Amino acid sequence: MKKVTRFFWFCSGAHIGTLKKYPIEHNKYVGIGATIFFTALFAALSGGYAMYFVFAGNPLAVVFAIIFGLIWGTAIFNMDRYIVSSIDKQGTTNQQIMQASPRILLAIMIGIVISRPLELKIFDKEIRQKLKTAYLKGQHRKIDTLQKTYTEKYAMELGKNNDLKKEKDSLETDINRSRYQLNQEVFGDKSNQTSGIVGYGTYAKQKQAILQEKEDRLKTVTDNQAKMDQYLSSRKNYEGVNDIRLFNDHQLDSLSNVAGFSDRNWALGQLSYNENGTRDLDTYLAESFISFLFILFECLPVFVKLMSPKGPYDVAVSKLYDADIHYAERDKERNIQVTDSVYDHHLGEEIEKQKKIISAQSDYDLERHRYD
Repeated sequence: MKKVTRFFWFCSGAHIGTLKKYPIEHNKYVGIGATIFFTALFAALSGGYAMYFVFAGNPLAVVFAIIFGLIWGTAIFNMDRYIVSSIDKQGTTNQQIMQASPRILLAIMIGIVISRPLELKIFDKEIRQKLKTAYLKGQHRKIDTLQKTYTEKYAMELGKNNDLKKEKDSLETDINRSRYQLNQEVFGDKSNQTSGIVGYGTYAKQKQAILQEKEDRLKTVTDNQAKMDQYLSSRKNYEGVNDIRLFNDHQLDSLSNVAGFSDRNWALGQLSYNENGTRDLDTYLAESFISFLFILFECLPVFVKLMSPKGPYDVAVSKLYDADIHYAERDKERNIQVTDSVYDHHLGEEIEKQKKIISAQSDYDLERHRYD
């Protein structure tokens, strides 16, 4: 239990040697340290989960996610620990709030960053469904775009092919009617289109010639249409119209499984809107409450430190801080005095050295001087 307590004291950024002297403060800093630790733990899970989707499909994705999660959690832990430990309880309430304001803003930003990947995991099922719908709509749009491009590019050929189809249908109808009239003429059925004379006579031969002409024309039209269909089919293959298909359920599941962080983040943002563009209040509130929860959780250590009254530990730390400043000032004075003394000693030695050099030079000059 003592090791756990000391660990949470370390997490809170407290001066453990001083904190030990004041048992009444122990639980407060255990709570602050535990909050900082679990915030860092959530940050590690959040960062690792986000990185897992960045490297989705890579066999080392789990390893990268664990490494980045540990680094991210450690960074958040160090930042939170600094934020809480740097709040000074010696000033007035307003001064403390002003001092903590930048730290609170930073804590809010950290809370937002932490909450987003965890929201992706919480709404994973809804995100997958939204991605499937988006991928299917995108495939529909792609098919429509290709079909439209193909239709516009080969409008003349399609028009000719349509005319050939109409002519073929018309010829087939005329041929059936002409064949029926020929049979009536041969068997002597009287009508406004036949003579009523039995046998293969002049009128029957005329109708046979007309029928043969139409059949020849039908064969020509059919051949032309077959060639046009073959050409248009080859053009469809060339333009890729025949290659693209709608995704099946298995393909949609695979796509949603390998979706990256950006796509999943977009899908999460779209969950709070209905199909008609109106706000889905229930989903929006659920996402907002989760974000607010993590923001509050991140800001909680700062709020606890601000709301707690100044205790004996804060006073002791303040006195220790003043003592350290005083020691630093006196240490500065000592160093200045030592530096001055050493400099004066060097100066005196240098002066004596220069005097001796000058005296020696003078004696040498006197010895060499001649009085001629």
